[in-house]
Amino acid sequence: MGQQDVQGKTPGRGAVVLALRRYVRELFRLRRLALPALLLPAVGNIGIRYVAPLLIAKLAGRAADGDGLTLASALPYVLGFGVALLLAEALWRVGQHCLNRVDALGMEHLYVIGMDELFARDAAFFHDNFAGSLTKRVLSFGRRFEDFVDTVTYRIVGSLVPLVFGAVVLWRYEPLLVAGLLLMIGLTVAGATPLIRRRQQLVNDREAAIARVSGHVADSLMNMETIRAFAAERREADEHRRRVAESRRLTLRSWDYGNLRVDTLVAPMSVLTNVLGLVVAIAFGGPGLGVEGIVVAFTYYSNATQIMFEFNQIYRRLESSMTEAAQFTELLLDPPTVLDPAEPEPLAPKDTGVRFEAVTFAHAGAGPIFQGLDLDVPGGARIGLVGRSGGGKTTLTRLLLRMADLDAGRVLVGGQDISRLRQSDLRSLIAYVPQDPAMFHRSLRENIAFARPGATDAEIRAAAEAAHVTEFAEQLLDGFDTLVGERGVKLSGGQRQRVALARALLRDAPILLLDEATSALDSESELLVQDALWRLMEGRTALVVAHRLSTVAGMDRLVVLDHGRVVEQGTHTELLAAGGAYARLWQHQSGGFLAEDENENENQNENQNEKQNEHAYEQQREQEDTGPTGPPARPGPSEASAALDRR
Repeated sequence: MGQQDVQGKTPGRGAVVLALRRYVRELFRLRRLALPALLLPAVGNIGIRYVAPLLIAKLAGRAADGDGLTLASALPYVLGFGVALLLAEALWRVGQHCLNRVDALGMEHLYVIGMDELFARDAAFFHDNFAGSLTKRVLSFGRRFEDFVDTVTYRIVGSLVPLVFGAVVLWRYEPLLVAGLLLMIGLTVAGATPLIRRRQQLVNDREAAIARVSGHVADSLMNMETIRAFAAERREADEHRRRVAESRRLTLRSWDYGNLRVDTLVAPMSVLTNVLGLVVAIAFGGPGLGVEGIVVAFTYYSNATQIMFEFNQIYRRLESSMTEAAQFTELLLDPPTVLDPAEPEPLAPKDTGVRFEAVTFAHAGAGPIFQGLDLDVPGGARIGLVGRSGGGKTTLTRLLLRMADLDAGRVLVGGQDISRLRQSDLRSLIAYVPQDPAMFHRSLRENIAFARPGATDAEIRAAAEAAHVTEFAEQLLDGFDTLVGERGVKLSGGQRQRVALARALLRDAPILLLDEATSALDSESELLVQDALWRLMEGRTALVVAHRLSTVAGMDRLVVLDHGRVVEQGTHTELLAAGGAYARLWQHQSGGFLAEDENENENQNENQNEKQNEHAYEQQREQEDTGPTGPPARPGPSEASAALDRR
């Protein structure tokens, strides 16, 4: 799925059919408006294209009679002509009024449906698709409904219904006129269809190229800081220029194919059809046909052949709108993997304990991360998850949030299997602070209040003060009303983490998940925020992921994960005394982060002098002692923690 954005995969037939079904379903939903919207302009076209010319033909026939034409004899035809046109215009206005509402209500509903479908996707879906491309696709899915309905109304129904009327009138004059018209239309469709099918692939390529341009633009804008930092503006501009040029090339190729291949066939066929109509009218009309019949035949054939000439344009509009809509519906062909149960259990946890039972999990296409993992977190316990990168710490928190489903085993919260709960109910129990907190392009106040929209200003400020957000918020030009920019670009990494912590404080959930929640804080800020965290964890079940071991040294229990297995559990003091994996990690830690290779332990003697020099250099740069990480009233490994924090 993710390769669609990279390789520009075009939507298949299934996606186009699904898009068509969605649009037709929308028309059926709005049928009270859609029926007059579709039919009234067509009836109006009958008046303009066929009734009015018929009256003119009769007037011409009357003029050609030997008696001549007077104002009195022409008046009924003139009045009829005027009434036909006025009535047609009135029908058009009423139909347009209904059509405007069908377009607006349909687009509104499809915009909502599109976002609902995206909200229903699991986390992996968004990892595999560009945000910019998804934005274009979901908005096009709603916007293209207008093009689809307008084309069906004006070009298809608005042409075919009058054509049927015209065929009935021509039959009364001469049946061969109808036969000749249908024959030529059939030959034109048969000849143009293979060409149009070939052009469909060209249109798919064109739309895919446009999607690639959109995805690259969004990707570049979202990472503008990185582009500037690496002086890559020219490189990214060249890439944009290359993609735009490719889009232009494919667009022209599809346009030229329609003009030089499809229209080159249709245009002569429309001319031949008009000539055939005149020949049939003159040769087979007989003496009774006269001027009136010839005028009717010429006019009706001209109107009918206009449909032939527009056949390519009609298909072009439809294929463009449906292809673009299908780029979104293709994403819906693979259903989301994380779903609410058909009959969810009511949320009624016995406590706030968390238990992982025989958990087996692997990301798609990768080897298993966990195989039969068991871990029990009693209610109210503060657990630190530590270990080398790739050990499964963050994955464990995401499984608890049910961002992905297990391959085997189960996760219990308060004794309830989370797969039997509504996802919204489960996550209402959890306050989550990721390593890279997400910020909305909204005000600072709105970003904090996102955790609890009904919170008062006093509650928001209290959470901000506890997380030490007020220290920098009050220095901003607009204070808490300051827009933080897309993804919080106006804030530093440490400030974003403080906002995320304030959000978690305001959430006031019984279970707390912290994934490197203080990694972007400086030592002074970390001490302040950790004090708030200890108060936040009081009376709550807390799972805290940390690479910087000093931040979790004062926890009730530390769980060491390695390659998806729990290799050790215990307090900081107990694990140091055991001299196992945790003790080695503690010894290997440099600058507050885990060493890249656990086998460094075997080479420790060889690299001892180098490591001592690195520690001395870091201590000289920082020249500060962060002190113990646990709360003052709680005993902890203060000497070891303080020594490690001198970095």
